[in-house]
Amino acid sequence: QISKMFGTVVVGVGIAGLARIRDLMNPMPSSPSEHLKLFGFVSRRSFGNINEAKQISLEDALSNKDIHAAFISTENKSHEETIRMFLEAGKHVLVEYPMALSAKAAHELWEMAEQKGKVLHVEHIELLTEEYKQLKKEVAGKDLVKGTLHFTGSVLDENKSGFPAFSGIARLTWLIDLFGDLTVTSATREKQKDKNYSRMTVHFQTANKKPLTWIEERGPGMRREKKINFCFTSGCLENFPEAPRSSVGLFMQDQNLFAKKLLGQVSKEELAAEKWRILRCLDLAEVIQQYCEEPEKIYS
Repeated sequence: QISKMFGTVVVGVGIAGLARIRDLMNPMPSSPSEHLKLFGFVSRRSFGNINEAKQISLEDALSNKDIHAAFISTENKSHEETIRMFLEAGKHVLVEYPMALSAKAAHELWEMAEQKGKVLHVEHIELLTEEYKQLKKEVAGKDLVKGTLHFTGSVLDENKSGFPAFSGIARLTWLIDLFGDLTVTSATREKQKDKNYSRMTVHFQTANKKPLTWIEERGPGMRREKKINFCFTSGCLENFPEAPRSSVGLFMQDQNLFAKKLLGQVSKEELAAEKWRILRCLDLAEVIQQYCEEPEKIYS
């Protein structure tokens, strides 16, 4: 039996795009990724070649029958339009999170992929880190009393990356994956334009009415880190559990998962749970943005 090969193209060659090109050119032996063949990459800038990968035009990428899938690694604000183009052209799509900067767009794109019978896969490497896998084991089966997840990082250009609830959706994904469905009870945002500083604070309730707080804070020179404080009936967890280093890179793990979907090796249950989680997080991101952008309520 001839093994099924999927021609792929990488769109956008920032840090993620370059990692994608590298991993597509060096698939893990005997992994699903061996079924992906890099055809070339698309960029607005002119590169010629990167290693052995050749630059091709967007038109070529969309019309070429030998290209079955696109890896989208452009800036957040162009994800929606790029996904739409490739789905319309009948290609499978892998896109870096967040898949879109509005919940409406995300639902539309998902529906379109389903109508066309194409895989739409959203990268979530934050769930693949060893640090996270250990944390998930640690939290499993415990009763939450209250918790906080506080992220700090350097400044992002919001015009390109979107509102912090969308650009920081990796943190929201953690909370939903650890503690189940959440409801937003309030959300505020503090901005100091002159200092290029931004802090978003979101309050949630779990299904059991327990409070969770997510803080997304960015400013010049702020170290990229996450702090946790999760309190359970059995005690509090304030540091990440020790985690081994993984021998397989995060993008490669994600690429293997995408290839598995293309090969039909992921169960309907897993696909449905993932779809629910991704769209739920985007719905919540939108609710958070609406809360933060409401004009200040004035009490007379």
